[in-house]
Amino acid sequence: MWKGSMMSRSVKSIIALVVCAVLAACAFTAFGFSKSFGAYANRSAGGKVIFFNFKPEGKDIWTEVANEYKRTHPGADIDVKTPQSNQYEDELRSAVDDAKAKHNPDAMPTLFQINGPVGYANWKDYTADLSNSPLYNQLSNKGLALTDNNKPVAVPYVTENYGLIYNKALLARYADLHNSKLKPEEDGVPFEDQITTLGKLKEVADDLQKRKDELGIDGAFTSAGFDSSSDWRFKTHLANMPLYYQFKEDGVKGQPQSINGKYVDNFRNIFDLYISDSTTPVSQLSTKTGEDAVYEFALGKAVFYQNGTWAWGDLANAGIKPDDVGMLPIYIGAKGEEKQGLATGSENYWCINKQASEKNQRATNEFLQWLLTSDYGKGVLANRLGFAAPFKNFPKAKNPLVQAAADYTAKEGKVPVTWVFVTMPSNGWKDDVGSDLLTYAQATKDGMTSMGANQAWNTLKKAFVEGWAKEYKIAHGQG
Repeated sequence: MWKGSMMSRSVKSIIALVVCAVLAACAFTAFGFSKSFGAYANRSAGGKVIFFNFKPEGKDIWTEVANEYKRTHPGADIDVKTPQSNQYEDELRSAVDDAKAKHNPDAMPTLFQINGPVGYANWKDYTADLSNSPLYNQLSNKGLALTDNNKPVAVPYVTENYGLIYNKALLARYADLHNSKLKPEEDGVPFEDQITTLGKLKEVADDLQKRKDELGIDGAFTSAGFDSSSDWRFKTHLANMPLYYQFKEDGVKGQPQSINGKYVDNFRNIFDLYISDSTTPVSQLSTKTGEDAVYEFALGKAVFYQNGTWAWGDLANAGIKPDDVGMLPIYIGAKGEEKQGLATGSENYWCINKQASEKNQRATNEFLQWLLTSDYGKGVLANRLGFAAPFKNFPKAKNPLVQAAADYTAKEGKVPVTWVFVTMPSNGWKDDVGSDLLTYAQATKDGMTSMGANQAWNTLKKAFVEGWAKEYKIAHGQG
């Protein structure tokens, strides 16, 4: 009897412990630790965030973000990797392949970037369904997400603008000169309302170049450098312009199998201006870097600089004042371009790697919840990185280029230029166009219309048009 009584009490004790454990688990869930990624959840215990940052200009800032996250989340583990310009895809692929070869999902990159539909085609085997993620749920407009079978697989983390950044102070000084091609802004017409066509831009740039000693500048445009830190501005962003006008005219949607060369000579018009009215001789363009262009502009050695809203951090660090920058569209001499706006869009989409370990995916979602909802995280994205981020309750960016772009977009009748470069068939196509652009630039040493320059341009046109069809076939397994 005594022994049986003891056994009964033991069973009851065990049952009581189990009930307590279940109740504790229920309470744990009730306080926000279930499938949601609560700000104070500690579901990432043992997990690691491996973030491949696409933007080299933000490297130091992202390191600070990682350190702040670890400081405020004891035990959190986050590693930020920032490949150099033009090496992102290769380094990301190498990291993924290495993790697969070692059968180690804990080593897989967990948060990475793709550049829209073309990038998704290369990485669709790795992109997780983001339906229940903070990345998707914090979007202010869920229609911005890239979807597959109605499931969100990639989310843009920034919408951006690019065009011709200009130095307001230098243009104001020029406008005050006798017989200048611009009126002073105090007459009531902003510079962006005076320069609305390629013809006017060329008139102003040519005169700036002619009077550069009088103004104390080295050229109208910063160097069109073809170092890898700079050439993407021309083989991708500038090449967008002829593609945009062709696609618009022909009603092209998505990625076409082939293109025509109707506006490629317009591409030549603006590029000629970049290299003739420049701070730098064409013989030096192969080694000029993106940093060179930043300093030429920020130090007042050039008036125009082709780049985007993301460039503000570098320009600010180089010393330019917020009040001294504005933005113009890139004009190429196309019909109706006076109604053209800035190039507006995004190729910057974040994805979570579904082949990473579950604990690392959880850790990554928890990091994103903090980044997108905390005052610190929102402030960094909006102000330190200067992003016009498409997420809920974000502060207005203090970036003056973002504000300039917003002001321009608000102008009545201005139509933004679509980022069709996200449909470019491959990096190989871009590299071929970039290589031929440099060859053409160097051939212009004997004049823009010399036989050598014309031959070099015809080679570029072939790479532009025929190269597209070739690279499309290769990318789609048809070559």
